[in-house]
Amino acid sequence: MFIVRRKALKLALVALCLPTLSLAQTAQPPIKIAMIETLSGPFANTGEAVARNLIWGLERINSRGGVKLAASNRLLSLERFDNKGQIEESLSALRSAIDEGARFIVQGNSSAVAASLIDAINKHNEREPGRRVLFLNYSAVDPSLTNEKCSFWHFRFDAHADMRMTALMSVLKDDKTLRSVYLIGQDYSFGQAVAREARRQLGLLRPDVQIVGDELHPMGRVKDFLPYAAKIKASGAQAVITGNFGNDLALLVKAAKEVGFEGKFYTFYGNALGAPSAIGEAGIGRVLAVADWLPNVQSAASEAFYQSFRERFPKPADDYVHMRMQLMLEALAQSIEAAATTEPLAVAAQLERASVSFAAQSAEMRRSDHQFQQSLVVGLMERQGSPGVKFDVEGSGYGFRVIKTLSAAQAELPGSCRMQRPIPNQP
Repeated sequence: MFIVRRKALKLALVALCLPTLSLAQTAQPPIKIAMIETLSGPFANTGEAVARNLIWGLERINSRGGVKLAASNRLLSLERFDNKGQIEESLSALRSAIDEGARFIVQGNSSAVAASLIDAINKHNEREPGRRVLFLNYSAVDPSLTNEKCSFWHFRFDAHADMRMTALMSVLKDDKTLRSVYLIGQDYSFGQAVAREARRQLGLLRPDVQIVGDELHPMGRVKDFLPYAAKIKASGAQAVITGNFGNDLALLVKAAKEVGFEGKFYTFYGNALGAPSAIGEAGIGRVLAVADWLPNVQSAASEAFYQSFRERFPKPADDYVHMRMQLMLEALAQSIEAAATTEPLAVAAQLERASVSFAAQSAEMRRSDHQFQQSLVVGLMERQGSPGVKFDVEGSGYGFRVIKTLSAAQAELPGSCRMQRPIPNQP
């Protein structure tokens, strides 16, 4: 098991606050947050994007003194664990993180990994109540994780796939020219959930739209998407619906461009990680993406938030900002302070009722299933400088104009979780 550690990072986070904290306040060791993500291989860019967001959030919290506890302030530090995109590596990383003293685990870029972590953490917390951990999930969006597989120890801060699909469908259903769609996605739990929900919602909202293709492909193993793109074009589809992310999305849209596909792409993640530059001019007015926030949300607080991130990470390739990750870290800091301890059971009791506001974005945790409730937006790809597109993505010259906003109440969906909570005061 290869563990990626950034000792320099941890020292920098601590040093950031030394001028403003007393020696007594800095005597306590930092609160460890263990990130278990893909940091090598074809999806390494997704893990690095997460790390940048977490680093930025931790720096912000530490710069104001860290987490305020009765005895002393505690800083936050990040431990990076490379799971290579594999479940067994993730479980090994979890064991290492716990052994090294981490009590807060963060992960998100695979629903299959998240499901395995939930199961492992449930068993660990029951077996070793003195070393419990919490799992904070920022991107694993298989709906089952907060429904039939819900856990008291798991908190999801992203909108799940059905919520995201509902936002996309709120736009698609009004496209009266649309008559045919092609469904394509990664062959694992998340991709399967996206396809399933797309079929269900199309049947309800647009039964007149024909599904002319419906397939899943191996995740992270397809190097040439031209055969898939050729099938999409040959099908006569006017639009593609996909949950693909990272290289699987960038290569797909690039191949579609090469074969001359002129339809729309309704995506979960088409607004970043190389996709806009891959599709280029062909995506203007045709690529849509759903997110909890986009850089071109038009408010002074939103603009300041985004510009602050770009100042911290000025390289165009580093331009992938997650508002939900900032809300997640703020909620964790708030909950630790409210619990007056870092003990996971006490923190969880506060976290499941957390309500946070940051950069004009507000959200709250739903106690019944630990599904974060927040607004969602749908953006349409346009050339930078066009109305509503002040900011581009990754220096591509293309950005996303917000064309639909759903309030938290509009984005909320009912859940089927039957939460099993620990007995109060249980050791």
